Amino acid sequence: MKRLFTLILLSLFLSSLAAQAILTLDSCRALAISTNKDLMIGTEKIQAAHYQRKAAFTNYLPHLSGTGAYLHSGKDISLLSDQQKEALNGLGTHRQGSIQDFAQSVVAQYPDLAPLMSSLGGTLPAALDGIGSSLVDALTTHTRNIYVGAITLTQPIYMGGKIRAYNKISRYTEELAREQHETEMQEVILSTDQAYWQVVSLVHKKKLAEGYLALLNKMDSDMEKLIGEGVATRADGLSVKVKVNEAEMTLTKVDNGLTLARMLLCQICGLDLHTPLYLADEAMDNLPVLPRTANADVETAFANRSELRSLELAGNIYRQKVNVTRSEHLPTVALTGSYLTTSPSAFNGLENKFRGTWGAGVMVQIPIWNWGEGTYKVRAARAEANIARYQLEDAREKIELQVSQSAHQVQEATQKLIMAEKNMEKANENLRYATLGFEEGVIPASNVLEAHTAWLSAQSEKIDAQIDVKLTEIYLNKAMGTLR
Repeated sequence: MKRLFTLILLSLFLSSLAAQAILTLDSCRALAISTNKDLMIGTEKIQAAHYQRKAAFTNYLPHLSGTGAYLHSGKDISLLSDQQKEALNGLGTHRQGSIQDFAQSVVAQYPDLAPLMSSLGGTLPAALDGIGSSLVDALTTHTRNIYVGAITLTQPIYMGGKIRAYNKISRYTEELAREQHETEMQEVILSTDQAYWQVVSLVHKKKLAEGYLALLNKMDSDMEKLIGEGVATRADGLSVKVKVNEAEMTLTKVDNGLTLARMLLCQICGLDLHTPLYLADEAMDNLPVLPRTANADVETAFANRSELRSLELAGNIYRQKVNVTRSEHLPTVALTGSYLTTSPSAFNGLENKFRGTWGAGVMVQIPIWNWGEGTYKVRAARAEANIARYQLEDAREKIELQVSQSAHQVQEATQKLIMAEKNMEKANENLRYATLGFEEGVIPASNVLEAHTAWLSAQSEKIDAQIDVKLTEIYLNKAMGTLR
C-alpha cells in the first residue's frame, strides 16, 4: 500500500513536471532517488535481510515436522516357511493315523467310549486342519502395501553457540543492507548534483557564447562601415570575421554539450531523455555562492560515513562466523518427541490397521576426531576477520585523507572564485576602454579582439569557479557523510 501511494505521488509529480518542466535541485534529487533501480534493489535487499533475521530467530523454537510414506512390494513378508504353512494347513490330515491309533487304544481300555471315539476320529482331523489354517492366516503379514506416518518435534538445547551466532549475523546483515542503501543513496545524490550543475554551467556558458557572438557581429557590422569609409583595412575585417566563425563554432559545441547534459540529467531522474527539462538556476544571471570556511572534522566523518559503518558490521559478521565455525566441532544436544503410526501394525499382533505409539528422547552428538579440521577452519575464519579489521583501519585512514583534501579543495575553489571575480572586473573595464577607443578610431581592431577574448575567458573562468565552489562543497559533504 505504501509503495502504491508513492507511485501515485510520483505520477502526479511527473504530470505537473510535464506541464511546467522546471526543476530545482531538490526536485531532481527526489526524482533520482524515487526512480533509481539500484536504490530499489537496495530496498529489496533490506527486506530480504529483515526476513532472514526473523527466520534465524525461529531456530530457538521447537520445530514440528511430519513425514509420510507408502511402499508397494511384490511379495508379503512371511513369518512361516512354505513347509510350515503346508504342515499347519494339514495339521489334522497329517495326524489322522495317529489319532485313529489313539482312539483304538482308548476304546480297548474303555469300550464304553467307542461311540465318542468314533465321532472324534471323523471330526478331529478336520478341526485340526481348520486350526492350522487359522494360524497360517493369523501369521500372514499383508505387507505388500505399507503405510507409514510420523510427526516429530525437535527442540535444540545446545548447538555450540551456532544459533546465537546466526541470529547476530542476520541482525548485522540487515543493518549492513541499510548502510549500503545509504551509501548508494549518497552516490545517487552526488551524481544528480554533478549533472544538475553541469547543465547550469553549460546554460550560462551558452548565454555567454551568445552574448560574445552578438558583440562580434556588432563589431563586424561596424567594421564593414569603417572599411567603407576607408578608416579600417580589409585585413581588419577578415580578422573579425574569423573571430565570428570561431564564436559560432564555440556556440555550436556548447549547445551540443548542453543537449547531452540535459539528457544525462533526465536519465538520472528517470525521465524520458527528450523531456524539455529546465532548471531553476538557469534563469539566474549570477550564481549565488556563499563564502564558507571549510572545516575538516574527521571525527564527524568517522561518525557519519556509512562506508565505515558497513565495514564495522562486516567485521562483526566475520567474528560471528568464527563462532559458527567453532560450533561445528562442539557437542550438540537436542530434545526429540515423535508419534509413529503404521499400517499394517504390529502393536496388537499383525493387523492391517493404522496403529501408532509416541516416543521421547535426547540426542547428543560429540565430535571425537577430525584430524585438526576444526582448528584449521577456525584459524581460517579468524584470518578473514582480521582482513575485515585491516580494511576498516585502511578505510579510516583514506577517509581522513579524503576529508582533508576536500576541505582544501573548498578553500582553493573559494580563492579561485575571488580571483575570477577580480579578473572579471578588469576584463569588463578593459573591454569598455577598448570598445570606446575603437569607436573613436584610436585603438586598432586587433586590440579590441584581444579585449573580447580576455573578457570571454574571464567570464568562462568565473562560471567555472562558481560551479567548482558548488561541487567542492558537495564533495566535502560527501566526505563528511552529511550529503543529504
